[in-house]
Amino acid sequence: MDIVPPEALLADYPAPIAEVGVRLREIVRRAAPDAIERVRTGWRLVGYDLPVGRRTVYFCWIMPEPKHIHLGFVQGVAMDDPDRRLRGDGVTKLARWVTLRPGDVPNVPSLTGLVQEAARIAAMSRPERMLRRLDHDERHATIVETDDD
Repeated sequence: MDIVPPEALLADYPAPIAEVGVRLREIVRRAAPDAIERVRTGWRLVGYDLPVGRRTVYFCWIMPEPKHIHLGFVQGVAMDDPDRRLRGDGVTKLARWVTLRPGDVPNVPSLTGLVQEAARIAAMSRPERMLRRLDHDERHATIVETDDD
């Protein structure tokens, strides 16, 4: 299996998408310096694994598409999202993501916080993540009930 560098994957997309991708890579590498970056050719994305003890945990990705690019989080449903930037509710059970379009300037502090939060969640045990998801589900249900008043 050939190793594809992230630059080669991004070069297959329009320059404005690739430019945002370069910035997202910088954000992830600064926010999670221990993360292992590699292209997942089957999914056509740059994936990041976090060393946790003697194993690694897949925790986030950068997925370019012709018209936009996503910064995604495997356990996004369990993450705190104070700026309410994460999308994917109702689309996937666990994953959430932020979508950027050509010309968008990534909000470095906000995205750095999301990557750090994703790394924190990924380092939790499975039971801790399950409790976290349940807590988020309860809070979301309360918010929905309150919005109907």
